[in-house]
This record gives sequence, structure tokens and C-alpha cells, in this order.
Amino acid sequence: MTYLQWNKILFLFLTSFTLLGQSQKKDLTKLSYDALHDLYFQNEGNPKKQISYTNAYMTKAIRENSNIRKAKANYQIALLYYKTDTNKAIMYLDSVIKYSQNTGDKYFPVAAYCEKADFLKIKYQFKEAMSNYNQAEKIALKTNTDYYYVVREYIAITKSEDLGDYNEALDIFKECYRYYNTVDVRSSKYSRRYQDILFGLADCYKSLQNTDSTTYYNKLGYRESNITRNEEYKYLFILNEGANQALKKNYKVALDSIHKALPKMIEYNNVGNVLAAYFYLGKVYDGLGKKTIAAENFIKVDSIYKVTKEISTEFIDGYPFLITYYKNLGDKENQLKYTTAYMAINSVLEKNYKKLNKLVQKEYDTPHLISEKESVIEFLNNEQRKFYWGLGFLFTAIIFISGFGLHQYQLKKKYQTRFKKIINQSLEVKENQIGNNDTKTINNIVKTGDIGIGEELINHILQKLKVFEKNKGYLESNITIQTLSTIFETNSKYVSKIVNVFKGKTFIQYINVLRIEYAIVQLKENNKLRKYTIQALALEFGFNNAESFSTAFYKKTGIKPTYFIKELDMDKQA
Repeated sequence: MTYLQWNKILFLFLTSFTLLGQSQKKDLTKLSYDALHDLYFQNEGNPKKQISYTNAYMTKAIRENSNIRKAKANYQIALLYYKTDTNKAIMYLDSVIKYSQNTGDKYFPVAAYCEKADFLKIKYQFKEAMSNYNQAEKIALKTNTDYYYVVREYIAITKSEDLGDYNEALDIFKECYRYYNTVDVRSSKYSRRYQDILFGLADCYKSLQNTDSTTYYNKLGYRESNITRNEEYKYLFILNEGANQALKKNYKVALDSIHKALPKMIEYNNVGNVLAAYFYLGKVYDGLGKKTIAAENFIKVDSIYKVTKEISTEFIDGYPFLITYYKNLGDKENQLKYTTAYMAINSVLEKNYKKLNKLVQKEYDTPHLISEKESVIEFLNNEQRKFYWGLGFLFTAIIFISGFGLHQYQLKKKYQTRFKKIINQSLEVKENQIGNNDTKTINNIVKTGDIGIGEELINHILQKLKVFEKNKGYLESNITIQTLSTIFETNSKYVSKIVNVFKGKTFIQYINVLRIEYAIVQLKENNKLRKYTIQALALEFGFNNAESFSTAFYKKTGIKPTYFIKELDMDKQA
């Protein structure tokens, strides 16, 4: 299956998100439930604030002894653990279910059962997940017809993508399809859900090798997403049809569709479908006899899997190809590498899906893989022994120890120099000057040639950027060139070009430099911040995780933030 990014639609069923013009009060419990709810979701990415609003929500609920409000407070807490602690998330969802049972609420406990099922799927507990989905659909059937079909869709997705029960999934998708044909599927309320169902139908038919029906629903989905201006889904249907054409061996048509869709999947950070695109490119180039290009694309699939640790059994066929490809080239090291990777993936799939999943079909059986792996290892070991025997252990050890010691000394000296340089530089920058030190003047740019943008528009966007920097808009973790362009009420290409020319950076580099310059100043001035974890600092300065913060910090300063903080603390003690 081509992956569909199933958006979390449960939030849409709570209360509507309204922007609050009021300032935060000291006693948050004086705010209404709706106000606290809105503030919670407006502060996604800032868990400290979200916890404060949820605590106030819970306090009001306990004070008023409102079970449904207690349930909703627990639901908000569960969402905070979505990416960090599955077990805690499930625990809070159980509290949601407990408090919302028999309340007659339109969305609870149905939403909690569905979220709990999602977490159980992450833990490969599919039987328990299906049990929770079944509980959800029984309640939704009585309380909320629309939501009932959302739950039915979740069940169909699980049967199709996780359990391989394509025929059962297809029946459910058809049931949902009939329902949505009774409502306005081009309205904002139903359009995305309807297109999800069309995708599910197309994907199930593709898995069942019914390529004609796949094409029918891909075309229907493309038409609907185009009419409703859902660009991501439009290109998703293009990608799915490209995969379908690859199965039909219409390789040129498949290439055209996949190459159109892949940049959009990358743009939308749709990682699952980026992987799918590379996989089907590998299949197409293999079919065209271009083995080297096929291998390059299958290697990209492996690279994505190493990062996400998520792969469908549909996409593991690239590994047997890579094993055979490198075996024919006589490249034993890569043959061993992809044999080991393939065996590891098969082991995970067999362990987690052995009773429920019908998808695992291996081109190589396990004994054959083990035999080949041992043979390759023995060959490589013999080659290594021949190579290293003449060099001598002592010589190697001396060189290694000496080199390592020298490297550590030079590295330490280099880091100290870089740290002193940062300290000696005047980083006491005014708020509206951070990031402006490399801004070029308009006159200088005009002299070097026309950049294709009017001077008035350039001045307008530069002024907007100045305000953006002054207001520290770069600390928003979800800022993108598209969202900034929308705020500026201009074209993203103009913003990108002006940032490139006048800031001398790409947009991402520009944002990261602003964040790091701000971080350096704050860490120097605020010793409390230096006690934060790197993850907490990353969130504080607008990054999504510790790794991206550390990488950006190193690119800007040449040292890691942990080293910078350590040296700052030592400097203060001295």
C-alpha cells in the first residue's frame, strides 16, 4: 500500500478553535472551559503552558464534579504523552473512558477508545486495538452517526495496512463510501474524509491486484481533491496511480506520475509516502533493466527505514534485490549489510505479526539467508586476516593510540578557541538586530543585477522580516516559509529569494541562525536555562528535538551546546 497520512481528526470534534484576544489571567480557573481548551491547543509545542491550562481545566472539573469535563482534561494530558510515553498515554485514556461512560457525550468515550487503539497498534497489540475500535463503533452508532463512519474507516485502515485483510477492509470502505454519497462530500466537513475513503478503496484494490478498479478510484480521488483544492491528497492519488501503473508494467507512465508526486511528498514531509515513492521508482527502474538506478532508490528506502524504524511488508522487496545486486557485483560487504538488514526486518515482522498478519512473504527463506550470511562473513573474515596479518598488531596499536591522543588534544584546543571567540564577540545584541548582521542593502543588490522583484515589494518584505525578527517569530517550532508567506500576504518564492539574497542564507538556515544567536545570548545571561536538558532547550528555542538543536548550534558555533553550557558554568565559577 502507498501510505496515507491519516490526520488526527479527533480534535475537530471537540469544541471549535477560536482565537482569544484576552490576556492570560493569574487564576486560570476563572476562564471558561472553552477558553482553556482553545489555549491548550493554541500552545502546541509548549508543554509547560499546555499543562497549566489542563491543570486549570481539571481543577474546575473536580470543583464542579463534572465527569465529562474530567474526561476531557485527562484526554488533553494523554495527548501530551503521544510521542514520549505510550503506556502513560494509555493510562490517561483509560481515565477518559472511565469518566465519560454513559454521559451521552457526542465524542467521548469514542475518541478515547480510538486513540487507545492507535497506541496499541504502535505496540503491535492488534487484537487489543481491534477490541477498542469495536467498543468505539458500538457507542458511536448510538451517539454520532458521522463519527461511527470515522471509526469504521479506522478499522478498515487497520485491516488493510496492518493485518493484510484486504477483502474485509474493502467491504468496510465500500460501506463508508455508500454513506458519504448521501452527504455533501465537497463541504469542509466531509471532503477530506471522503477522499480518505477513496484512497482506501484504491489502495485495497491495488493490493488485490485489481488494477482497473484502482485506477478508477485514483481518478475519482484526484478529481475530488482537485475540486476541493487539497493539493497534498491530489499528489497522493497521483503517486498511488504511479505505483499502480508500475504493477501493470506501464513503466514510462509510472515514472511520470511518481516523479510528479515525489517532490510534493517531500515538501509536505510525508515520510511514509516518500519511502513509497522511492520503492516504486526502484521497481520501475528494475523493470526497465536499469539495475544501478533501481539499487540507488532501494537504498533510499533503507535509509528512511533506519531513521523511522517503520516499514510495511509491501516495501521490503527491495532488500532481496539489493542482496542479489551486490552479490553479482562481488561486493561482499554490501551483500552482508543488506542480508543482515533484511533478516532483522523479517524477524521483527514475524515476531509482531505472526498470528495476525498475512502479508509476510519472503523471497528467501530464513535458513537460506542464514547460510548465505555465514558464507559472506567467513569470506570477509578470511580477507581481513590476510590483510592485517602482515601489518602487525603492535604497530597498529601505537599509531591508533598516538593519533587518538593527538586528535583529542587538538579537538579540545579547537573547542576552547571557538568558545572564547563566542564569548569575546559582542552578542549583547538588541532584539531587533539578531540575524541582521549579514543583511545586504537594496542598493548593493540592485547594482549587481535585477533579482526580478520590485524595490517596493523588497522593502515591504524586508520590513516584515524585521518585525518578524523583533517579535522573535522564529521561536515558533512550526514556522515554515509557506506559513510566513501567508502571514506576510505574499508569495513564498518572493520571501525565499529575498531571504537568499539579503540574508545570504536559505530560509531554514536563516531561521536556525536566528534561533541559535538568541539561544547564545539567553544561555549567557540566564543561568537557570543552563540547567535545562538539551531537549527542553530545543523546545525553548523553537526546535522540534534535541538533535536538530544540537546540529544547528554546532553549524553556527563549531561546538555542541552541552560543551558551551559546561564552559559557561566553569567560567562563572572561575
